[in-house]
Amino acid sequence: MAKKIDTQAVGLDVGLAFIRWLTGAENLHYGLWTGLEVAAGNLRTAQDAYTAKLFGYLPAMPPGRGLRILDIGGGAGETAKKLIALGHSVEIVVPSPFLAARCRETATGAVVHECTFEAFQGEGPFDLCLFSESFQYIPLAESLPKCARLLAPGGQVLIADCFRTEAYRGRAAHGPQPGGGHPVAVFRAALAPAGFAVLAEEDITDAVAPSIDLEQRLFNVLGHGVTRVSDEIRGQRPGAHWALARIIGLFLSRSRRENLMQRLTGTSRTSEAFRTFNRYQIFKLGRTSA
Repeated sequence: MAKKIDTQAVGLDVGLAFIRWLTGAENLHYGLWTGLEVAAGNLRTAQDAYTAKLFGYLPAMPPGRGLRILDIGGGAGETAKKLIALGHSVEIVVPSPFLAARCRETATGAVVHECTFEAFQGEGPFDLCLFSESFQYIPLAESLPKCARLLAPGGQVLIADCFRTEAYRGRAAHGPQPGGGHPVAVFRAALAPAGFAVLAEEDITDAVAPSIDLEQRLFNVLGHGVTRVSDEIRGQRPGAHWALARIIGLFLSRSRRENLMQRLTGTSRTSEAFRTFNRYQIFKLGRTSA
């Protein structure tokens, strides 16, 4: 049997190359679109505004040194690179070998741990555990208790991510919807048992939601090209079209092909759907117990 293509690695490689070409950086996070036209040319500005907003929640630097930061799910290392430039020391936890390699190249000076947060063996202590759009991928039973063990006295947790609203009743009820994350009510209920309290929070859903519209428009442009070429081959060379479909089927399962085409040609992923089923929150957490 032919080996299936690692679509995640391919997608990351292609996606990062495109983002780097478009913006000059490899940011994988949402943009902050307040006051900006939602257009590809403004993506870098919107992503920089997001980073500035996030950094506004960093704790004060201790006397004589920067913060010791654990960047959990550090993407391609762009955030860590900016943190290091500000004088902080950063360790990155990222499970993808491809992204880990990008972090080592981009965030010079950072220590990169190629593993999941659940498997991370470091002891810290850290002044800050940072989750920028990575908190949703880690079970609540693992994330907060582990942060509690890794933090220095007075240390904090900073989370910027999507959380599901009560309106979201699952994929079976709504089909695939943009966003994701833990139910926000469940997250809030998990704070006190883990020894955390909210020091500050901000809902930036409306500011980041247009990222979904821009992303879908970009996918639809690609989808138009793929569909146009496929239709032309089918009409002019039906035998070649059949053979090509068979070859693709050796490497991509039917469900993955269907999901890919849905992303390329669908119109259900909108900012309004995002607002309905998600809250994009920034949470700054502090320990309630040592």
